[in-house]
Amino acid sequence: MAAGGTADFFYRESQRLGYVARSAFKVACQNLGPLEKGGIVVGVDVKKVKVPSAHCDSRVRTVCADVMTLMKRQARAMSPQERGFSVILSDMCPPVSGITTKDGAISCELGMRALSLAVGKIKLKDSNYSDTLEKYLSSTEPESDEDGVLRRGGNLVVKFLENEDISGFGKFCKVKFKKVSLLRPKATRPSSREIYMICEGLR
Repeated sequence: MAAGGTADFFYRESQRLGYVARSAFKVACQNLGPLEKGGIVVGVDVKKVKVPSAHCDSRVRTVCADVMTLMKRQARAMSPQERGFSVILSDMCPPVSGITTKDGAISCELGMRALSLAVGKIKLKDSNYSDTLEKYLSSTEPESDEDGVLRRGGNLVVKFLENEDISGFGKFCKVKFKKVSLLRPKATRPSSREIYMICEGLR
């Protein structure tokens, strides 16, 4: 619902079409390639989520799990031929408390976990982004697996709540990916601090 209790366009459309949430308009499962190419979508959520059968076929499934404790080998086992994924989309967001610094920090922890799952164990060198990432690293590395689950050349999209540490993530990602940009989708409410970091072409 939009501010003031009035349903906005994207919320109304998501309800009309039977999507799980308005966020379906930011990322949709219809972008899978042809069935014979073996493309799949695996959604991971701490809550049980039903796949909207009106818009998705058997190539789309959901797993009830906590991404913060999900092992990379478990995530890799969900991928086609267990070879990893070509795209990882992280739409994780903390329950917003209204305390800007707290919400931003939790958002960065979730973003760091998505990044770690995608590219593997993050080793920090002395650089202008080390201090930023160091703050969020220890709590998001539940395993020693070096390898990420994103294939070489693959793309990563991570949602953040805007805060001063995002630039540090961007600098790190520019080392790991060929192209990095920020986007506020049209479906995002004007009052929201949500922003997406789009990382293309894992090196």
